[in-house]
Formats: sequence, C-alpha cells, structure tokens
Amino acid sequence: MAFDLASKIYLAGHAGMVGSAIMRRLHADGYQNIITRTHSELDLTNQQAVRSFFKAEKPEFVFLAATRVGGIHANNTRPAEFIYQNLMIETNIIDAAWRAGVKRLLFLGSSCIYPRMAAQPMAESVLLTGRLEPTNEPYAIAKIAGIKLCESYNRQYGTDYRSVMPTNLYGPEDNYNLEGSHVIPALLRKFHEAKTDSLPAVNVWGSGNPKREFLYVDDMADACLFIMALDHDRYLEKTEPMVSHLNIGTGRDISIAELAKEVGRVVGYNGEILFDKTKPDGAPRKLLNVELVQQLGWHAKTELSNGLTKAYEWFLQNQSSLRG
Repeated sequence: MAFDLASKIYLAGHAGMVGSAIMRRLHADGYQNIITRTHSELDLTNQQAVRSFFKAEKPEFVFLAATRVGGIHANNTRPAEFIYQNLMIETNIIDAAWRAGVKRLLFLGSSCIYPRMAAQPMAESVLLTGRLEPTNEPYAIAKIAGIKLCESYNRQYGTDYRSVMPTNLYGPEDNYNLEGSHVIPALLRKFHEAKTDSLPAVNVWGSGNPKREFLYVDDMADACLFIMALDHDRYLEKTEPMVSHLNIGTGRDISIAELAKEVGRVVGYNGEILFDKTKPDGAPRKLLNVELVQQLGWHAKTELSNGLTKAYEWFLQNQSSLRG
C-alpha cells in the first residue's frame, strides 16, 4: 500500500492554512495527482454530494484537513456552527472514503480535545478523562468524534484511517480577521497596526498567564506526510492498543505574555503591552506530550522566533487582500 508520487490523493481543505501547507509540501516533493475541490464545487456538509464525488474520483489517499476553525471569540459566539459543520464534514468524508475503498486516510484534529485540567504535558492517553475547556467544547467534541470515527471504521471494516492532533498552528494563509483569528495572527496584526498608527499601547486578551505551544504550519505538513507514509505496522506500534491518534507539536510552550513580547520584537513595536483581565484566558496550559511521534522519527524543525518572522513576512506581503 505504497504512498508514492503516483498516488491519487484527495486533499480536503486545500485552501485553508493547513491544507495549503500540505499542498505546498506535496508539490515540492513531486506529487502531481492531487484532487481538490472548492466549497462552491463541493459542499462537504452534503452527504450525497460527498459520496458522489468519492465514487467518481476514487482517490487512493485522503488528507482530511477541512475544518471550521477559530479562536476563543469565534467558538464562544458560534458554537452551533462549529459543532455541526465539523461533525458533518468529517462524517461524510470518512464514510465516503470507506465506501469508495480509499487505502489510507489522515484526519487532522486539535489539541483542544484534551481535558481542561489534564496533566501537562498531555499524552494521547488522557483523551476522555475529564471535562473539556468550556470556551471551545463544541469544536473539541466534533474533533473527538472524528478520532472515534476513524477508530471505529478501522475496528469494524479493517480500514487504515489515522488521526493526528496538532498543537496551536500558525503561518502562511492564517486568518487575520480579529473577530475569528487565533492568538498569533491576532497579535501580529494588532502589533503591526499599533506600530503603523504610532499607538502607545497594545491591548491583549486575558491575563497573559496561560501557556501555549505553537507549531509552524509547514512543520505540520511535514508531519502529515510523514505519518501518511508510515508502514501500517509501524504506525500501530505506537497507537495500539491504548491510543488511536498521535500528538504533533514541539514539546515546548510559552506564556501569552512572553509571546506578546516576542511578537512585538518581530514586528518592531516598542510601545506598552496591556493585558485585559476581563477577557477569558481559556485553559491555563496546553502542552502536548510528543514522545510517541518523536519515537517514530519525526521532530519539529522551526523555532518560534523564526516562524513568527516568516508569518509576519507573509502578512506584510498579503495584508491588502486579508479579510476584516
């Protein structure tokens, strides 16, 4: 079941941050037989449309990077959209993949699947051992369902569906709309605008105390291809029988206050940084235990300072076309 340059690959979510990074990596490595569809061409929440697409195209391998994603504010204000759309997308694709005889599928989840107060760093085995972070619970439940869908189809039908749980991602094609963005693009934009407008201070959500782990998105794409190409038995060595997914991250975290200072340095902003403690912090800490994937031979390559510099360069080159 070789995953090679001749393989027919469907990349769901190719226009998103993770999907576009996977696409860049596939092209760089010489993969050419790649299938994509825009939302206007294929509504992934439409079961019949997805089944018809898989029946007609018959991809051999699937990267399931399509998702509805956002930061704390977006999750708080649009919970129904987050749980419904993500459940429908993953359910339709995973089931259609089985019906079409797809050889291997890789599902991309999120580190928010773990309990809010899980012991740090969070190992794969702590899934479903405690209460989730309330601010993103609907999204987390949808991602947990995706893991269990892959696990259940593997158990009942003998499929080879794999799941990876990335930590917080950032990089090219990120969402810089302040109403729905994650912390790094939000901070990059805020500090850039404060520098441009010569503002004396930048307001940052929360206390600055929570700690987060960040992975440059091209490193995530590298991990996705690495896991997709792994021999089946080698993958099962680390995921059976205790877990059915793998954490992907750096194994290192940083406080939001420290991150804000680093973003200010990268942007070149020298004003004051103020923390708005009336805004929610989210989980106090989210650090992944990445021992399993490292034992398989994969390690993150991009240091945070270098990644932030690359992300800011991309923002500067594309800010005229960014939304919001």
